[in-house]
Amino acid sequence: MAEFILLLTTIASVLIAAHCVEHPLIKDQELVTNYSYNSLISFPNNVSVETTVLDLSHNNITNLNTTDLNYLLRLRVLNISYNLLAELNKDIFDSNKRLEHLDLSYNKLENVSCTFPDNLRYLDISYNYFTTLSVCKGLGNLIKLEYLGFGAQQILQSDIEAISPLKLQRVFLNLDTLTHYQNGSLLMLNTNYLHLASLSMKNDIFSLLFDAVNVSESLELSNCANYVFPIETSQLTAIANNSRVINFIMNGLSLSWDLLTSILQVIWHSPVERFHLSEFTVEGRINAVQFDYSNSSMTEVLLNNIQSKVFFFDQTVLYRLFSEMNIKNLTVTSANFLFMECPLKPSSFELLNFASNAMSDDVFQNCETLINLKTLIMRDNKLQKLAKVSSLTNKMISLQYLDVSNNQLDYKEEECSWSQSITKMNLASCSMTSSVFKCLPKNITWLELGKNDITFVPSNITYFEKLEYLGLEFNRFFDLPDCTFLPHLIVLQIEHNQIPYPTTEFIHRCNNVSRINMGDNPFHCFCEIRTFIGEVKKSPGKMIGWPKNYVCEHPDNLRGVMLTDFYMPEIYCNVFILVPVIVVPIILALVLLFIICKYCDVPWYLKMIWQWTQTKQRTRTSKSHYWELGRDFDFHAFVSYSEHDASWVKEIMLPSIEKMDNSIRICQHERNFLPGRPIVENIINCIEKSYKSIFVLSPHFVQSEWCHYELYFAHQQLFTEKTDNLILILLEQIPQYIIPSKYSRLKTLMAKRTYLEWPKEKSKHGLFWANVRAAISINLSDLHHEISQNDSQALLHDQDDNEDDQEAVSTGRTQS
Repeated sequence: MAEFILLLTTIASVLIAAHCVEHPLIKDQELVTNYSYNSLISFPNNVSVETTVLDLSHNNITNLNTTDLNYLLRLRVLNISYNLLAELNKDIFDSNKRLEHLDLSYNKLENVSCTFPDNLRYLDISYNYFTTLSVCKGLGNLIKLEYLGFGAQQILQSDIEAISPLKLQRVFLNLDTLTHYQNGSLLMLNTNYLHLASLSMKNDIFSLLFDAVNVSESLELSNCANYVFPIETSQLTAIANNSRVINFIMNGLSLSWDLLTSILQVIWHSPVERFHLSEFTVEGRINAVQFDYSNSSMTEVLLNNIQSKVFFFDQTVLYRLFSEMNIKNLTVTSANFLFMECPLKPSSFELLNFASNAMSDDVFQNCETLINLKTLIMRDNKLQKLAKVSSLTNKMISLQYLDVSNNQLDYKEEECSWSQSITKMNLASCSMTSSVFKCLPKNITWLELGKNDITFVPSNITYFEKLEYLGLEFNRFFDLPDCTFLPHLIVLQIEHNQIPYPTTEFIHRCNNVSRINMGDNPFHCFCEIRTFIGEVKKSPGKMIGWPKNYVCEHPDNLRGVMLTDFYMPEIYCNVFILVPVIVVPIILALVLLFIICKYCDVPWYLKMIWQWTQTKQRTRTSKSHYWELGRDFDFHAFVSYSEHDASWVKEIMLPSIEKMDNSIRICQHERNFLPGRPIVENIINCIEKSYKSIFVLSPHFVQSEWCHYELYFAHQQLFTEKTDNLILILLEQIPQYIIPSKYSRLKTLMAKRTYLEWPKEKSKHGLFWANVRAAISINLSDLHHEISQNDSQALLHDQDDNEDDQEAVSTGRTQS
């Protein structure tokens, strides 16, 4: 039942929190429609027939018609509080058989004659304009009702009697308009919890409180005026003696210190076991009081959000009042306490909660009387030194749980002296670093270190053998800690850190941990994380929050993708697969390319094209150089060859060069040597009158004396005039051993200069001759003209065409 009331209350709070015109949300089969804070003056027309939760609160609706609700057959929750309703039609809720939660509070209802659905569990009609509670006479049939809120100017026994059969979990009664209370009326209620609000001096206080303390075991008084309790001490004592209240809650009060201590003294000797005081303001001077702590059933005192209008007083008086209480649990939170006295004698305190105060770490130093204390909560105070915090516990021989979270603690590796009995500790949000592990209790089993600046867990923490829970969330870890030093660890919380992917080594070292929470880390979805995903899939129940809280952060194109949906092919991550897949095709392609090149002589063609390009470049360079020398030429080339190779020269070479290009003139000794001149003079003259000198090399060439002379003279011209005038054609391969020593120049030329090798394949002859022609290509007439412009003196040549003398000269070179 209590769980159901909590569910309905939660739904109502969600409705009030939303502020949009219509915001239907499907949540667990619920269609929620919210029209709150919309200044409506009538029921909206477009409410869905499927609506189960409808919020119309905080509007100006003055009337509800039967037709407004009769089609909402699935309606379970209706909140129409804070409106201007003055009346309800008798059959307004007849069609809403499933209605369980109805809030009509803070309206202007003066009477209710309608019939409420039998299924109703929550009904609030408080803060309306009822004169009496006659409305209760129509509630007797609501046997499922658990919560009832109401109030009127007059509370009569006859009205309350109608609902006495109902077993209510909680009753709320607003008394702000109460003018008359009939004795014994509240005693007709059957409830576990009674909440009285807005009690004032206008009421018959004594009679009402006398009955209220005997209605249920839990009583709450809230928003009471500060003059409620000015009644005689004997009346307070009578109320306390008549009480069956075990849980007494007061909130929203403002009392003087003397009145507060008087009420507390009366309650102390009543059956009350748990006293809670919150949202309370102390007025007047705080003076020392004589308080009797004996003969009490009190076990728990809770003070929350206590304010004081007095700033100068003896604080020892205040602290001593609480330190000497012989109870088990004392909670003082948000009260701006600066200190707390150590009890003067062995105390019965088992729990002390001083969260959200201003206490320093001087509190409880050398305190030897808190021998029964098991839980100490000092969260959100002014503690500064971790070592000093440890010393305040070392005489608390029964302390098991310590909470000092949300303190700016500092630790500089001082010696720590914790109580040996501590097994649980909370150090969250304390700005601690990894050095904190040097100052922790050795018998600890539960440790919370979230929201700190810790980057690693030291590997030498062998004294944490009993640790079962370790909270490291919101720190700066880049990998899992080494769990081998934590053999009994069951739960590891390490979410919201900086872990891109847990390494395989640390995953295996944490195999002993039953539950790990690594969610909300910036996971890098690359190859390395695949191992982690594989390990998790083997035992998905081990990872808390899996798979919802485990998503990719990097790379950007995968951001937001859950790790369960991440996939990367094996080939991208396995080098033993990647290398063969990439390298083997490359090797095969190279081998295939080599075979193709070898078969088609591609290297030879490339070599010849390169030579042709270089020849063209040299031609342009040598031409400019010849202009500088002021020389002219009669021939494009002089050819030198052995008589054994004459047939190749005459039948193949000369036709291929001269007939392919009629402008090319080749100087051949048989045709162009001048008769009557010495052979050597003819050789020199022909070399000088030729643009290039072509040497057809073969084993026969190196055996010819005249070939040696011709090569010598051409070589000399190469060095004296610094012209690139030599073209070597290798007709046949020349073994090194057959080259005479006098042909050292030939060896040097063949070693240092590029030569053209005569190809045997006929398909390559065309490119070969193209290279030769490119090497000797020059326009002799243009060259003569340019030289004549640069020199005023023209060279004259005489030539005798006597065929007999020419033949004699040719015969002489051949015979030699």
